[in-house]
Amino acid sequence: MSDNNISVISEKISKGEIPIGTVISLCDPEVSEIICSCGFDFIWIDAEHALLDKKAIDMHIMAVRASGAAPFVRVAWNDPVLVKPILDMGPAAIIFPFIKTADDARLAVSSCKYPPEGIRGFGPRRANNFSSMEINEYLKKSKSEPWVILQIEHIDGVKNLKEILEVNGVDCIVIGPNDLSGSIGLLGQTEHEEVIKLLNNISEICIESNTIFFPSIGFKNKKCLEDWIKRGANMLCLDWDVGLLRTGGLLAIEAAKNIMKSK
Repeated sequence: MSDNNISVISEKISKGEIPIGTVISLCDPEVSEIICSCGFDFIWIDAEHALLDKKAIDMHIMAVRASGAAPFVRVAWNDPVLVKPILDMGPAAIIFPFIKTADDARLAVSSCKYPPEGIRGFGPRRANNFSSMEINEYLKKSKSEPWVILQIEHIDGVKNLKEILEVNGVDCIVIGPNDLSGSIGLLGQTEHEEVIKLLNNISEICIESNTIFFPSIGFKNKKCLEDWIKRGANMLCLDWDVGLLRTGGLLAIEAAKNIMKSK
């Protein structure tokens, strides 16, 4: 049985490489299987906005782990009750949305750690290979896996980011430009100069604290991609399953129309 493949991510980052992922929102795990065959390093399984129940999340995690990629799961909210069953499915990371304060960060970390470090209840399934892993080995592994990824997507989170990063157990920051822009009255205007200032500020703070960070936005153009690389993003999340499907369909139709016009 494969592990959660978080080592794929950490090893690439340690070498100065940039892991590339995408977002899964559709329910069928075959979507993850197909997309992973493209060579993505991680898959962001979106349980916040998508219509994914626990069974669908479990199946996506299975498909992604088997492919050699790392499954990240964004939960609907920073709630230990929501996080608990996902942890036992064996993801590589949990993404917590709308983190605004250091207390929010402490709750997220605590939800992912067993006592005495946290409040996670013990009942692993795939996380310890269905009890085939020796308990002390598993407990040692659980201290660093899965990664705890905090999403900064509100102006309060930016203001409190230095304190948030002082919380022990935070592994990574993901930046949410759309909701961040909305929190300052500029929803969707992710290229507005005030939003750009905030994105640059978050990036600088993460670099200063040696914290892994990446954006959660699908890249609209080459410049957007280049900007995030210049900011020092450690990972990139490109598009989502619906976008990839739509893009493929549009390209196919365009190609067919061009052939018909040439006749």
